[in-house]
Amino acid sequence: MKMENKDILESSYWTARATERRFTEREVPQELIAELVKKAAHAPTTGGMQLYSVIVTRKPEIKKELAAAHFNQPAATGNGIFLTFVADFNRFSQWCEQRGAKPGFENFESFTAAMLDAVIFAQQFNTLAELAGLGCVYLGTTTYTASRIGEILELPRLTVPVVTLAIGWPAVKSEGAERLPADALIHDEVYHRYGADDIDRIYSEKESLPANRAFVEENGKPSLAHVFTDVRYPEANAVKFSEDFFDYISLQGFAWPEKNAKK
Repeated sequence: MKMENKDILESSYWTARATERRFTEREVPQELIAELVKKAAHAPTTGGMQLYSVIVTRKPEIKKELAAAHFNQPAATGNGIFLTFVADFNRFSQWCEQRGAKPGFENFESFTAAMLDAVIFAQQFNTLAELAGLGCVYLGTTTYTASRIGEILELPRLTVPVVTLAIGWPAVKSEGAERLPADALIHDEVYHRYGADDIDRIYSEKESLPANRAFVEENGKPSLAHVFTDVRYPEANAVKFSEDFFDYISLQGFAWPEKNAKK
């Protein structure tokens, strides 16, 4: 039976969904991936240009190389297959050239457009894959080692990997993910400046969860915020990964404005 829009909105999927990191050995058919890609490709895209590609990796030897590029995190070393979503102006530029049009996409704005296209497409694919019964986990390390991933996947000029999904049939059903309340995210008309009381209210539930309290204790930190700033996402790492990513984007043909070029 076809679901009405209201039924879709009220479905428990949206609040019960969870990131799955453990998969069975059951194969994910290529036909299913192709069908999901076909549907996901109807997501919004810049000017109808579809500035993305997705590389599906199944071969164990290539997965092993990619897993190392993703720091061998557990979600990268399991039974899932990898889908690397690429910001891709290569294909569109080639089409323009073959038709005698001069492409002018070797700039930061064009990279941004392609990156957004790829991310929107990836999330549309993620949602469709989960609705089809698959489990998905984003590997948030793609931009950390984009140069190495690009080398493994033999990416040409004007292409940059931006996100990676590991997908498969879930081995277990994970619990729903914690999220901030909706009123913490909504700003009416203009940006609401958060006061100290607002911050305490917004983050109180997150800080009180047993798993997060244990996380703080295990890392010997005074608060959950310190776990994020000192352990998970320290500034020194972010600066290093930023420099590497900027360099790789330029290497792939997307020039930075002269006034922002590194001195």
